[in-house]
Amino acid sequence: MVQPRMGMADPLRMRDGLRATRDAEAVTVGTITLDSYTRTGDLEAARRALAEGVGLNGYPIATHPIDTTRAVLRGVTDARFPVQVRHGSAMPEHIVRALLAVGLDATEGGPVSYCLPYSRTPLREAVAAWQRSCELLASTREYGAEPHLETFGGCLMGQLCPPSMLIAVSVLEALFFRQHGLTSVSLSYAQQADPRQDEEALTVLGRLAGELLPDVDHHVVLYAYMGVFPRSPGGARLLLEDAARLAVRAGAARLIVKTTAEAHRIPTVGENVRALETAAAAAADERSRPALTAVRGPHAADRLDGLDVSDTGIEAEARALIGAVLELDADVGRALVRAFAAGYLDVPYCLHPDNAGRARTSLAPDGRLLWSSVGSMPIAGLADDGPRPPILGSAGLISALSHVQRTYDDRAADPSAVAPSASGAAASGAAPGAVPGTPRTSVPPPTTSTPRRELGLTT
Repeated sequence: MVQPRMGMADPLRMRDGLRATRDAEAVTVGTITLDSYTRTGDLEAARRALAEGVGLNGYPIATHPIDTTRAVLRGVTDARFPVQVRHGSAMPEHIVRALLAVGLDATEGGPVSYCLPYSRTPLREAVAAWQRSCELLASTREYGAEPHLETFGGCLMGQLCPPSMLIAVSVLEALFFRQHGLTSVSLSYAQQADPRQDEEALTVLGRLAGELLPDVDHHVVLYAYMGVFPRSPGGARLLLEDAARLAVRAGAARLIVKTTAEAHRIPTVGENVRALETAAAAAADERSRPALTAVRGPHAADRLDGLDVSDTGIEAEARALIGAVLELDADVGRALVRAFAAGYLDVPYCLHPDNAGRARTSLAPDGRLLWSSVGSMPIAGLADDGPRPPILGSAGLISALSHVQRTYDDRAADPSAVAPSASGAAASGAAPGAVPGTPRTSVPPPTTSTPRRELGLTT
C-alpha cells in the first residue's frame, strides 16, 4: 500500500485530495494531515484563521463542524480505502475525540515520537495524554470498530538517528499502545542513507514485532526519506523509487511517499498522485524480480526471513535498549519516562529538556549511520568493530544532513552512474529512474464539481 502526506483546510479541496488518492493507479490509503494550530491545541487560532480566510497548513478537524467533515468523507472512504489522520501532537486527546466524532478510527504518533522532536511538553505529561488517547481509541471496539494506531517512533528526528534507536522506540510505543487497549498497530521506520543498513533494520523490526506483539494485528510501515530531499525532480524520483524497492525487499506493508516538489514547497494533489503511482510501479517492478520471487513467494506481505542481510549489531542494540527500558517498570509509560531520565534512551541532536543529549552519530562515506557517542545507553560494545568515528562539528553535521540530497541529485545528473547500493532499477535491467508502465490516472484539476451545499458551513 502507498500513502501520501496530504492536508488542506478547505473541505472541498480535502475531499478532492482523498478522491484523487483513492483513484490513483495503486493500492492506496487516504490521509488527512492536520494544521499546526490543531496540533498544538490552539483551536481559537484555527477558528480565527477560518473566519478570516487565512491559509492553514492542514485540515482543522477539531474546528470544522462534524457534519462538514462527515460530508468530506461520505462516499469516499470505505473498507477498501481507509483514511488515517496524521497530526504531530504531543497532547492529542482533542484530536482523537474529533476524529472519532466524524467516524474515523485510524491515526498515528506516540508519547515519545510526538513529544521529543516536536514540543517542549514534559514527557511525563505526553505519556499521560497518550494513555488517555489510546484508551479513547480502544473504547470504540465496544461498538464493533477496530481502531488502528501507528507508532511514529521509527521516524525520530527524520535522519541521523541510528536504526537500533528507531526500532527500539517504535517497538516500545507499540507495546505502550497494546498495554492501553489497542489490538491493531503499525510500526514505523524511516528510510535512511544506506539501503543495506535499512534492509537489516527493517528485518529486525519485523522480527521483534513478531516476538513481542504476537497477540496484536500489526504491520511495518516505511517512510520515504525524511531529511533534506533532492532538489532535482530526477533525484527525488530516484529516491522515492529506491524507498519503494526497499519496502518490497524488506517486507514492509505500507509506504509513506514523498514527491518531486518536496525540497521546494508543499506538493499539489497531482504531484502526490504521481508520487503514489511512481512508488507503486517501482514496487511492482521489484516484486517481479526472479531472485526476490524465489525468496519471498508471490505475496507482498510475506516476511523476509530469508533475506540475505548482514548482522552488524542492530538487533543486539535494539534488544538491549528495549530490555533495559522494560526492566525499569511494568508500566511501559512509566518505564519510558524513567529511561529518558536515566539516559537509557537518548535521541541524538534532540533538544527536548527531557532528553539527555549526550548521544551523537556520524555518517560513514557509504551512508551507514554509526554511533559516535552512546552516552549512558546500555549498548556500548555491542556493535563495535573498531574505534568510534569522531563527533561531528558544524561543517560535518551540515555535510551529513545533505548527503542523500547530493547523492541522488548527482545520480540524476549522470544517468550512466550506478549507485553503490542500487539493487532495483540497475539490477532489474531498467534504466536508472525508469518507471515500468505508464500511470493511467490523470492528474485531477485544482477545482471540484462537488456542489458546496453538500458540505454545509465550513466555519
